[in-house]
Amino acid sequence: MKAAVLHAPRQPMTIEQVTVEKPKRREVLVRTAAAGLCHSDLHFIEGSYPTPVPVVLGHESAGVVEAVGEDVTYLKPGDHVISCLSVFCGHCEFCLSGRPSICQDPEVKMPPGVAKRLRWQGGHMNQFLNLSSFAEQMVVHEHALVKVRPDMPLDLAALIGCGVMTGYGAVARTAKVEPGQTVAVFGAGGIGLSTINAAAIAGAARIVAIDRDPFKFELARAFGATDVIDASPGDAVKQIMELTSGGVDHAFECIGLKQTAEQAFGCLRAGGTATIIGMIPIGTKIELHGFDFLRERRIQGSMMGSNRFRTDMPRLIEFYMQGRLKLKEMVSRRIRLDEINAGFEAMKQGGTARSVVVFEQ
Repeated sequence: MKAAVLHAPRQPMTIEQVTVEKPKRREVLVRTAAAGLCHSDLHFIEGSYPTPVPVVLGHESAGVVEAVGEDVTYLKPGDHVISCLSVFCGHCEFCLSGRPSICQDPEVKMPPGVAKRLRWQGGHMNQFLNLSSFAEQMVVHEHALVKVRPDMPLDLAALIGCGVMTGYGAVARTAKVEPGQTVAVFGAGGIGLSTINAAAIAGAARIVAIDRDPFKFELARAFGATDVIDASPGDAVKQIMELTSGGVDHAFECIGLKQTAEQAFGCLRAGGTATIIGMIPIGTKIELHGFDFLRERRIQGSMMGSNRFRTDMPRLIEFYMQGRLKLKEMVSRRIRLDEINAGFEAMKQGGTARSVVVFEQ
């Protein structure tokens, strides 16, 4: 099969012939239909987060089941599925207490370099986040997949696999935004737009989007933002405080920067909560004023939106079918696998929301 291979950080990926193993016990072979280009992949491409190489990146995808291994009962060939990096075991403390997104069972959530599902030139090829969706096929644990209705377009379903699920889950599950509350969203990329959309679905009274890219301003409004702030010319926190007469109930950081994480906390009203969604580079320290905690302000992390993806993703598809979840508007470009490097360059330059690799079926 063809796959995009990263041989070293800060180098272009190359299109290679990679061998995928047959599915073993509890594993599923999926024909990849589409894979979104997520900013999280870019972190690994640029070396901000380490991962063993060579590796096939990609983790936001959808496809069709081609074969199943022994003891797989949830799926069968022909099923349409969305993948999720929040693979869960189903029996650990986190899974049994309703927090499967932070399951740590190494049998299903194998650490980098452990999975032996891909081979290249007779040697080992690393699998990324137990998925590796920048390839024509994937072999994954059945608990990394959710079955979805067959009339859902797979190029749009792929977006739900990470960006949409992360943004929606951060609002609905991590922060639990209530109707009538005020929200600020730092960053209007794929995850930020999904966060804005989710806040609108949750009934937030005011949703403030903050970004530097003019392309994102009207897009943010289309996804539900009531106000947009250009962060380029001035103090974004001051603007938010003035706009909302004292701060917001919830702020979401969707970029992964020290500055915006601190701004998210800084724009809270008393009792407000800042939720950090973006992947802040390893080693970065966030600095906050201790006195502000006396006003019962809180800051918290969110891993993939604290999702329960087996139930959450089908609901998101129903929201899309009802016209409440915006997916078509998020796709800026549909590209071939051999255009993937250009897709990530476009991401860095701005002016795009989401590029999607569409595979021939």
